[in-house]
Amino acid sequence: MDDVPALQQAITSSLVSTTRTTAQLASEDLPFHRTVSNTLNTTLDRQNARLLTLAERLLGSASQTNETVRPALRGLSDVEGIDSNWRAVVDVLDSLLERADTALDEFTGAVRRLSPGAVEQAGKVAERASVVRPGRIAAGLRSQEIEKPQLKFEHVPANDEAGAFLPMLDIKPHATRKLEERKEGEHPYQQEIENYTYPEEIYVHAEPTMYHPFDTTTATFVDTEAAMYEMLEELKEAKEIAIDLEHHDQRSYIGIVSLMQISTRHKDWIIDTLKPWRRKLNCLNEVFTDPRIIKVLHGAYMDVVWLQRDLGLYLVGLFDTHYACRALGYTGGSLAFLLKKFANVDAQKQYQMADWRIRPLPRELLDYARSDTHYLLYIFDNMRNELIQRSDLTKPNREGDKLWDVLQRSSETALQTYEHPIYDFELGQGPAGWYKMLARTPALLSKEQFSVFRAVHRWRDNVAREQDDSVHYVMPNHQVFSIAKASPSSKAEVFNAAHPASQTLRLRIDELLAAILKAKKNAEEGPEMMELLNKIEPQLARKIKFTETPSHVVAAFVPKASASASGDNAQSGSTLPLRSATSAFWGSAMQSKAPQQVRDMSSAPGVSLTVLLPPLTAEIFAEEAVVESSPVQVLGTAEPDPLPAETMPAEDETFVLKQLGKKRKRVVGSTHTLAGNAADGMAANNDTVALDQDPEVERLAAKAARKQARKDARRAAKLADEGDMDIDTSGHTNGTNADQEMFDYNTAPSMLNPPRESREAMRERRKRVVDPYKKSSDVPKPLGRVQRERAGRSMTYQS
Repeated sequence: MDDVPALQQAITSSLVSTTRTTAQLASEDLPFHRTVSNTLNTTLDRQNARLLTLAERLLGSASQTNETVRPALRGLSDVEGIDSNWRAVVDVLDSLLERADTALDEFTGAVRRLSPGAVEQAGKVAERASVVRPGRIAAGLRSQEIEKPQLKFEHVPANDEAGAFLPMLDIKPHATRKLEERKEGEHPYQQEIENYTYPEEIYVHAEPTMYHPFDTTTATFVDTEAAMYEMLEELKEAKEIAIDLEHHDQRSYIGIVSLMQISTRHKDWIIDTLKPWRRKLNCLNEVFTDPRIIKVLHGAYMDVVWLQRDLGLYLVGLFDTHYACRALGYTGGSLAFLLKKFANVDAQKQYQMADWRIRPLPRELLDYARSDTHYLLYIFDNMRNELIQRSDLTKPNREGDKLWDVLQRSSETALQTYEHPIYDFELGQGPAGWYKMLARTPALLSKEQFSVFRAVHRWRDNVAREQDDSVHYVMPNHQVFSIAKASPSSKAEVFNAAHPASQTLRLRIDELLAAILKAKKNAEEGPEMMELLNKIEPQLARKIKFTETPSHVVAAFVPKASASASGDNAQSGSTLPLRSATSAFWGSAMQSKAPQQVRDMSSAPGVSLTVLLPPLTAEIFAEEAVVESSPVQVLGTAEPDPLPAETMPAEDETFVLKQLGKKRKRVVGSTHTLAGNAADGMAANNDTVALDQDPEVERLAAKAARKQARKDARRAAKLADEGDMDIDTSGHTNGTNADQEMFDYNTAPSMLNPPRESREAMRERRKRVVDPYKKSSDVPKPLGRVQRERAGRSMTYQS
């Protein structure tokens, strides 16, 4: 022991020196140095091989002494070997760290050694993790080496049941209809819940009842039948009770209720629901179905199903605080949010995913379970008062009653019924089917891959039912897709696709490989993936129907032909499918596999692709005249009016496109001639509109005419100086020069060897050159560059 500090110091100094040396050389520079020196290249390869061999021997020695982690290391000779075995290396290192933590805890005395055993060993791991490292308690409490408690139940759960679920009720307390009158598949308390009226006290604003301090109170642990009946008598005296469940679904196919917490205003109970006599807890229906007692739960959607599936318990008079959060518009809807808001308690959510089968329960798990219901009734009082204050009871049909809305939604949640998870191999429907998993993953599988996918999925479900394990414990979802895409043909290929392989997969690899080979053999006779998905979609759509759809709405979307073919049902609109295999507009054209052909619609009879416009008469452009608009012609019913003959150019007449497309000008005067000039390029009828003469209008018109005349004179003078165009007697420029000579290419100067220009001509030409960037410097100057804050320094403003 005296040499341990010296050895530790030597190892640490060597590691630090090696790390510093390797950090000085960037890894991306190694390929360059390899090309420079062959000696360095050989030395690096030899050292890499030596280090990889040493690491492989160390990992193999470490995995031999570990009972839970035995990775299949297939060699770390190169980079590919490291990538393929990386998960196994991580597993070995994690196991070594856990063993080191255990040894340190035992050495320091933080935990004491317990006798061997699966249940006690799991409890020791939980206690050690809670004492030394509370942040890692969840990982320590997820141990799966606990013996399955369901094997000791008086009624062992069967995972292959079909048909309707039979309620586990011998008697029906607080019944308004006998249990024998219940129909198959119907909720046993359906009539009682639907006709239930909440007590009047729930609508009374009252001061919230403060909870007892958590540290000064304890919970009663109920693990015997005598304690259960004693608790039942005390619960009958309460007016409100809070209920919560802890569920385990990793080592069970359908899941197990592992713990139940119940609290009243003055006391808390924690019930062990893993006892062999757990079915006798259905005597709590005397309280759970009592209409005088309000049952407060948070997020009871799954709790309602678990209670009737495992314990035969039902809820009448449910108040779900989750719906109250939604009605009040809170920013959060979790129980941890409510605990922080009303009780200022931080929920220890690291225990939420703990393995609640551990017995005996550590103190941390007991406190966490009790806190879920200890404060819930106080939260219920505050939320009920807020719902009453924010409700508007003056509106008809309870539209503004928020409390009534929460109670109605809670009653609907209490009416849920449990259904057996029946596996559907053909269409993959149901909670355990393959369709939901495939629909959520953007994967396109071939015919063979799709056949392997369904076969592996069914094998996983059968094994999970047989072993009473969850399907994710047998094989995670991503491995199902990996095996389907790889379509392996040997055990080695299966292990490569499903790495790391679970213990169940390693033990039953022969069964899985046989199922894969059989699926690949029958793939040609099986369906295509998209073909089967298209077959499933219409079947799902038929289950979703419109209810109470007005007839005028149905008539607006259903064509007459289809409505008459479907009968009175389509006309009434009571059951109109949400989806349809064919489109009411396109028919079945979108599903046709025939190649689409493009038709020339321009030559089709009765079809005109011209967008018709109303006649562009002068009345349309009149600003103050009130005229009746001409009706717009419907497409394909009439030909458009032709342009006036006087506005169309002759057949042999030469016209200029620029003239026809130039901007229109409106002449203001006593009499306005609109759209009468053919040069405007618009079809018109040369109609004139006489407007009232106004001196002011005439003055403005004369002024505009004088201004236009001056502008035309300046333009004409400029063009005359340049000699490019002729000027007529009116002072307007002609569009073409009649006397212009033809361009002679032979006498034109060369572009490659132009004649030398004189200095005077060059100076004159430079004077005429326009600088487009001359005024660019006249713009305001922008602000200076903003100083940016740099890491490690702070900027301050200077006056």
